[in-house]
Amino acid sequence: MDFYIMTLFPEMVMGGLNTSITGRAVSKGLLSIEAVNIRDYAFNKHSSVDDYPYGGGAGMLMQAEPVYQCFKAVEEKIRSKRAKRAQENGQEPDGGKRVRVVYLSPQGRTFSQSMAEEYAKEEEVVLLCGHYEGIDERVLEEIVTDYVSIGDFVVTGGELPAMIMTDAVARLVPGVLHNDISSQSESFQENLLEYPQYSRPEVWHEKRVPDVLLSGHHANVEKWRRRQSILCTARRRPDLIEKASLTEEEAELAKKTAKENKEE
Repeated sequence: MDFYIMTLFPEMVMGGLNTSITGRAVSKGLLSIEAVNIRDYAFNKHSSVDDYPYGGGAGMLMQAEPVYQCFKAVEEKIRSKRAKRAQENGQEPDGGKRVRVVYLSPQGRTFSQSMAEEYAKEEEVVLLCGHYEGIDERVLEEIVTDYVSIGDFVVTGGELPAMIMTDAVARLVPGVLHNDISSQSESFQENLLEYPQYSRPEVWHEKRVPDVLLSGHHANVEKWRRRQSILCTARRRPDLIEKASLTEEEAELAKKTAKENKEE
């Protein structure tokens, strides 16, 4: 899968994404992550990409043309890659498929695990990072397909949200995780938080690992983990429980737990 991150701070983006799981996946050829510097497409000798907003107001606004030209360069790379893949597979290139461009903005839908799963099905995703007071609306109307937020708070620019989104999506690409099953049991799968986990030693600060995890009885372990996921979600994220698929007995357990937690 290919990620293209349009940014004013490519070193910041690549410094984070070239490490750990995403970095290893890139070195193995499972992912391609490219930070494209919007300043490279500025049309003045100072390489500035911002200007004062019409109508006044505090701060500066990113201009439309540098962002647009940056996108057109990325789009050309994507079209070329698509054509090459099609040729290798003996297919006609799909020139009509629009490039998916995500603008990281507090105006967007709040990013979620289900959205990460959706984006992981794409061959490529372009992430647009805003800065200053935002980006000229006209270019957003021209190129953006999706508006995505990582939460109801304000950060300095779109780089950190883009890195978070890239990491979350990349984990779902086949082969990126050593054990693909692990991505299926993490928090937010089936709208449940992950169960508690333990490692050696068996006793730490006089706290023991639950006996069921030492039993070697896989069915009992899975049953315990399922119950703990429900309990954890009911206590910490009762809003998720309403969306989870539970049996009648599990729903009653969640309801009881949430009520007890609220009374504490």
